[in-house]
Amino acid sequence: MMMMMMMMITKPILMKLLRISYKDYVTNESVRELVVAYVSPQEPLLATVKRRKLAWFGHVTRHDSLSKTILQGTVEGKRRRGRQKKAWCDNIKEWTGMAIYELVRSASDRDAWRQKTDSSALRSPRRPHRSRD
Repeated sequence: MMMMMMMMITKPILMKLLRISYKDYVTNESVRELVVAYVSPQEPLLATVKRRKLAWFGHVTRHDSLSKTILQGTVEGKRRRGRQKKAWCDNIKEWTGMAIYELVRSASDRDAWRQKTDSSALRSPRRPHRSRD
């Protein structure tokens, strides 16, 4: 799902990320070229997003702060009715294939976490099998 959403990012959003004014005349192709140059030609955009998100998770997890409490979803209170939005940690669990307690434990070792980040960012996500019944 995340991959599909990343591929559907529109030109105005990319221009905002690249700090290009909407008043400037810029073609779609030149925006795509700037994105590739900014991210890196060897790594797709989604892999860069994954790598940075995993690195941020490791950074926040190693510190005892409010951002750690919020990121791990341990804030008290009720949630809304209905299907819940995908949480930050859900993406991390999906990409690494690990439970939260394993992620927190492995993030404490920076070198091991960096290796896990690099390997998980390049791995493509698995789609759940759906039956046709």
